[in-house]
Amino acid sequence: MRTTRAFPLYGSSLLDLKQRKWTTQLVKSPDWGSVAIGLFLLATLVGCAKEEPKAKPSPPDVTVADVVQQDVPVYGEWVAQLNGPVNAEITPKVQGYLLQQNYQNGFFVKKGQLLFTLDPRQYEAEVDQAKAQVGTAEANLAKANNDVARDTPLAAQKAIAQRDLDTDLTTQQAMQSQLQAAKASQANAELNLTWTKVYSPIDGIAGVSNSQIGDLVGTSTKMVTVSQVNPIWAYFNPSESLFLKFAPEVTAFITGRLPRGSRPQMPVELIQANDIPYSAKGRIIYVNRQVGTGTGTIQMAAEFPNPQAVLRPGGYGRVRIKVADNGNALLVPQPAVIEVQSDYMIVVLSPENKAMFRPVKVGERVGPNWVITEGLKPGEKVVVEGIERLSLAVAAMPQLAKEGIPVNPKPYVPVAAIGGGN
Repeated sequence: MRTTRAFPLYGSSLLDLKQRKWTTQLVKSPDWGSVAIGLFLLATLVGCAKEEPKAKPSPPDVTVADVVQQDVPVYGEWVAQLNGPVNAEITPKVQGYLLQQNYQNGFFVKKGQLLFTLDPRQYEAEVDQAKAQVGTAEANLAKANNDVARDTPLAAQKAIAQRDLDTDLTTQQAMQSQLQAAKASQANAELNLTWTKVYSPIDGIAGVSNSQIGDLVGTSTKMVTVSQVNPIWAYFNPSESLFLKFAPEVTAFITGRLPRGSRPQMPVELIQANDIPYSAKGRIIYVNRQVGTGTGTIQMAAEFPNPQAVLRPGGYGRVRIKVADNGNALLVPQPAVIEVQSDYMIVVLSPENKAMFRPVKVGERVGPNWVITEGLKPGEKVVVEGIERLSLAVAAMPQLAKEGIPVNPKPYVPVAAIGGGN
């Protein structure tokens, strides 16, 4: 038992002695001392170090434009359909088999130009028959004239009865009438023969033929349509209330009561189906006599010069006519207007260069600008480009919608100005 108790006491004393000796050597060693000092300084620096604050994002760049106040013309705009002043349905006046088509489908034709040729043989025979009838009538009339010439002196001498001379005179008149009828038949036969050649009655564009070579055509056959296209008419139907705004000018045009030099100008603009304005202006040429009882509209037509046949019958477009003036209207570039489910907003720039969203009401579009009827004041500035970045900023920090979004404004330059007008 003594041996067992002494072993742990000896072991513990031996370990304490070794630990004190290793610690003494560590402190006395010059290399380990430097390492300890370095670790101490490093821990001190790490503990005292502070995180540097993150840099605030710079305000987004936007382009701004001034709200422009000026007088703006107000236009009425209506859907229009084009048609020629004359659309000639070409129908033969006689029946016959079609031998030739003498024009090319879709090409210009002149007045009097040959379009179709029908088989003329039947009508040539009728002309020959009519000429023979005329010859017979002339011979019969000559015989009647001879009878009258011979019997007239005999009747005066009482050589023949007066009744015979009366018969001769009656026969002479009948032969004259027969000759006249025969000549009329000959003229009609010759006319039928000329109608075997079908000509264009107007200058215009001939459409696609409805008849083929060899078809039997007649007086009810519509072979082709020739449309006059220069000038061309655009038919449109304004409402009665809008028509009344420019009714005096229309009346002055269609009645000619004013001298030509002092006649008021009312040009009509045509917007083609590709949304490009037609190069030439038109004029009112036709107004219907009454307002449609079912629609409350009145049909009108404007005439446009069309020398190159760019406009074709049946085409659609829009006509624009100035109906009034909007004084002191407020205008902004169209890209500055935001449309959200039939509502409109604009980003207004404050004097502190903060952008704020504001609801507005819009009017007509005037060129590259948009008329604002409510929500803006003269002299304010609106954001034109960079609205997407502002929307993202508001989505990230909703409180900016009330406070305003700081921005870096730059002047807005329209695309036409950038291009130099080329």
